[in-house]
Amino acid sequence: MKISILVDNTPGLNTKAEFGLSFFIEFNGKTILFDTAQTNLFLENAKIMNLSVQDADFIVLSHGHFDHGNGLEHLSGGILVCHPGSFVKRYGKKSRNYIGLKHSRDEIVARFNLITTDKPYQLFDGAYFLGEIPRVTDFESKSTSFIFDDGTPDFVMDDSALALKTEKGLFVITGCGHSGVVNTLEYAKKVTGENRIYGIMGGFHLKEINRQTTETIDYLKKNGVTHIYPSHCTALPALSAFYTNFNFRQIKTGDMLEF
Repeated sequence: MKISILVDNTPGLNTKAEFGLSFFIEFNGKTILFDTAQTNLFLENAKIMNLSVQDADFIVLSHGHFDHGNGLEHLSGGILVCHPGSFVKRYGKKSRNYIGLKHSRDEIVARFNLITTDKPYQLFDGAYFLGEIPRVTDFESKSTSFIFDDGTPDFVMDDSALALKTEKGLFVITGCGHSGVVNTLEYAKKVTGENRIYGIMGGFHLKEINRQTTETIDYLKKNGVTHIYPSHCTALPALSAFYTNFNFRQIKTGDMLEF
């Protein structure tokens, strides 16, 4: 398994960064473009990294926020998998800025083979799109800084993740982790029937050292997770707590990780 970081918040030596996330995954003979960040930067960095991401077997959108899906504007064709709720109009609660996708569902359908599902969906042998992740813990996804068009709270129920079933256990990839890291991992276990967790990487949506952060760290320790790479929307206080506990390698654009 190989995961290449096309876009994240931190630049590499020869690759630029923006606020967003885009990974290119090579697994079991197939390829997945996971999120496309905000602009065409994922394509620019892919070129520098000698990756043909336009030819990915699958494009997976983790959820319908601009910093994960607006880069779709620079692609056409292929299979795109996401939750049906990814195309709603959504805003920041305080700023009232629009934070949803640039393109409507109809516009996306005109350019991609769109598969929407709130249920788990097996992309190919060993690779699962989790669909809508149940919020079962009492310390995750209890508040939100987002709203819908009508002003009601938006808990980003379309937030999903990828679960890759390896010989050493599950490797789970999150976009922002709005559903909660523990909720996501527990659901990945249920969907795949694999209880071992080999690794997790992506946005964890943890902002401070609070109960959610400490419970997440405790859970990862109890499950003996080998590879832990928080990035993107994980804020510095939480990152510091993860570094103290796991001494992880910081993710930068241009990184190519092999497991």
